[in-house]
Amino acid sequence: MRKAKIIGTGLYAPKRVIPNAYFNDLYQQDVDAFLRENRNIFERRYMTEGQTTSDLAAEAGLRAIENAGLQPQDIQLVVVATDTPDFLSPSTAAIVQHKIGATGAGSFDVNTACAGFATALDIGSKYIGADPHYQYVLVIGAYGMSRFLDFRDRNVSTLFADGAGAAVLMPSNDGSGIRASRLWSDGQYNDYMGLYVGGAAMPPTEALIHEQQHLLQFRKKFPKTFNFDLWTGVIQELCIELDIVPQEVDRYFFTQINILTIREVLGHFEIPETKTHYIMDRYGYTGSAAIPMALADANEVGKLRRGDWVFIITSGGGAAMAALALRW
Repeated sequence: MRKAKIIGTGLYAPKRVIPNAYFNDLYQQDVDAFLRENRNIFERRYMTEGQTTSDLAAEAGLRAIENAGLQPQDIQLVVVATDTPDFLSPSTAAIVQHKIGATGAGSFDVNTACAGFATALDIGSKYIGADPHYQYVLVIGAYGMSRFLDFRDRNVSTLFADGAGAAVLMPSNDGSGIRASRLWSDGQYNDYMGLYVGGAAMPPTEALIHEQQHLLQFRKKFPKTFNFDLWTGVIQELCIELDIVPQEVDRYFFTQINILTIREVLGHFEIPETKTHYIMDRYGYTGSAAIPMALADANEVGKLRRGDWVFIITSGGGAAMAALALRW
């Protein structure tokens, strides 16, 4: 089976900047200090009026295509990972395919919440591996969560933001590319956090909207060591499969909702924090877009070098997890 490698990356963040001071004023207390120290968030971006998730995705996708040295017409497949789609139906990917001019490309959405981009990247790589028709696959993670925030809850509303990141995949014949992956779910956590109004289980009635039940809800708390246990376990699994040790990995990209957990995982393996890369200081937490935005940002500043081992470790609501190991 052919391997797939990333040949281009791109990110897009909306122009509307929301500093932590905005929430200091909104809640009449100092939330800035907590966000800086415990979440590494200094500011975030929100969509402007009239922007949609597909707009963010299209911008990031075009930048990734340009970075890869291609044209939109070269793309055979567009995969968009998001849990804040433009509509329940049709897919956001179909809208993006039209907006970027990827004429002739197939398209579909993937929703595994914050694990979405890594899941979509795994799917895209397997399309390339299984079918020679697919030479260039565009994978996008996009997030427009500002439209679903309940500003009555400062613990949630201060974290989330909007943005998109993208990567272009192509077949690899030089030893680079995605070498191993893991997907995992535990559906018992499906009612812990999410956007619960709007689907067939809970159609959007006037009463639900009036009660703001259509907004992002954190209904229950995950076990304290949930991400730590998952992330350390999957890092060990991938390393065993690849016959390397965690210290040999050159760059780690984690779901970026909690910097303290990232530091705890790195410390567990005695890995220096310089081996990861953060974007939430500038962009806040962008869910399914966080990983591709971090990849694109690291690539732009030269932190990803040919031959590097790169691990992508993600988890999200559902609960879902996706992890990838690749040679850059």
